[in-house]
Amino acid sequence: MYLSLFLVALLAATVLPAQSEVLVVTAQRLGYNPWMIWLVASVGNTLGSVINYGLGRFLLQYRERRWFPFQGKSLDRGHWWFERYGKWSLLLAWAPFIGDTLTFIAGMMRLSFWQFLIIVFISKAGRYALLLGLLSFLGLSVPVPE
Repeated sequence: MYLSLFLVALLAATVLPAQSEVLVVTAQRLGYNPWMIWLVASVGNTLGSVINYGLGRFLLQYRERRWFPFQGKSLDRGHWWFERYGKWSLLLAWAPFIGDTLTFIAGMMRLSFWQFLIIVFISKAGRYALLLGLLSFLGLSVPVPE
């Protein structure tokens, strides 16, 4: 389950369509350790964003190609956010639609990799902590077996 969660979380942070939240909820409901769920999903999702960062940093010269993952309005919107809020816009890296683009733009703008990694991890880990906390608050989690 943890390997599946890692891979789905990684893919969900790239341009490929995937929903890690469904697997997080499923793992929680099946009684898997919530701390491990949080860690595995956060690391996987952050590494997926590192892929976007690398695309922005090293493949920008191909942006006019049809196969290039970020196009037109998506790039413009992400660039606007990044120009306006700088590296702190990456706190929205968890958000649908804009998050992937922001991580790409960070690479394109040559943001320090370590700054990128720390801010994106905080964003991704915060989202999963909120999701798992909400499940627990609503009584939808299963106690961790001892």
